[in-house]
Amino acid sequence: MDDRLQIGCVVYSKKGRDSGNYYMIVAMDETYVWICDGKSRKLAHPKKKNIKHVKSNGIILTNIAQKLLENKKVFDSELSSALRAFNENGGN
Repeated sequence: MDDRLQIGCVVYSKKGRDSGNYYMIVAMDETYVWICDGKSRKLAHPKKKNIKHVKSNGIILTNIAQKLLENKKVFDSELSSALRAFNENGGN
């Protein structure tokens, strides 16, 4: 498992239909991560993705990650607006 991956981490999808987009990890285990972006993938139905098919950019959305870890309500709009800059600017 990649040590840089954790809940709240922004990842780039390298493979699959969703390749080329940025997502946030909302859950994980040894071989899979569950990712959401708040638009095409809502928090209610995260995408299960192999760890090999995502790449971390080292940025963690700490406010949203903290809410997820404390089991507080996180809105799709929060996640979508936090990831908007990554998807529009190609991660810069």
